[in-house]
Amino acid sequence: MKKLFLLTLMLLCSVIAFSQSKMTVCCSQPESATRKFAMLASDKKFVLSHSNPRPYHFQSSIGKPITYKTADGKDAGAFEFKAKSPTNNYLFVIHEWWGLNDFVKHESEKLYNDLGNVNIIDIDLYDGKVATTREDAGKLMQLVTDARARAIINGAIAYVGPKAHIATLGWCFGGGWSLQASLLAGKQDVACVMYYGMPEQDLSKLKTLNADVLGNFANKDGWINPKVVAKFADDMKATGKKLELHQYDADHGFANPSNPIYNSEATKDAYANTLAFLKPRLK
Repeated sequence: MKKLFLLTLMLLCSVIAFSQSKMTVCCSQPESATRKFAMLASDKKFVLSHSNPRPYHFQSSIGKPITYKTADGKDAGAFEFKAKSPTNNYLFVIHEWWGLNDFVKHESEKLYNDLGNVNIIDIDLYDGKVATTREDAGKLMQLVTDARARAIINGAIAYVGPKAHIATLGWCFGGGWSLQASLLAGKQDVACVMYYGMPEQDLSKLKTLNADVLGNFANKDGWINPKVVAKFADDMKATGKKLELHQYDADHGFANPSNPIYNSEATKDAYANTLAFLKPRLK
């Protein structure tokens, strides 16, 4: 009788464990595009593919640091280039996995001068931290939570106000977040530029995009590879959204001159296409 009771108890425990396991599988949410990219920091090949950046120093005479409130009760820091004349046109620039460093500020000042009368805000998803080694960059990227990143971006949207026309641009880690920022901007979104960032794969989210997307991708990228890009193009088409696609015979990170695998020709062409894409949308 005792053996029968024990067997029955063991069987009951197994059934409960199996049911809980099935429930966990059924109810677990698919990993977000941004988390998928962040988890690449656990891939040794991905980390080693990023050489430590060469020293890059830039001091802007136009931009200045700003602080704004976020809905999670914290402050967020950013770097702002104020338009010469009042305008509701804004470009949100989102950094690579290194953080908001001098390269980003230099590139933003260049965009500021070339685009015309546009406000530019360099968003800082690392809350002031900047990496100088690939190991530290990987750690910082993994520490970013979707909740905090969205709070920072939404805080920037609130900072510029409901009448602002918002375009977004980012590289690498920031390339994926550029697309997410456009989704968060909703009807205020007027353009999105992605440099080799992780595309959104949730079609229901892509359907809510308000503006066209320009993608600058690298064919030698071992992670955001041509297959991933082709699926993104198919998904955008399936949701009735426009993607202007440019693919280069270059490596991931090709547009950063502090990167040893910097490709000047690809960078020049991608930048020209970026300006041509943004200018009519930020008039």
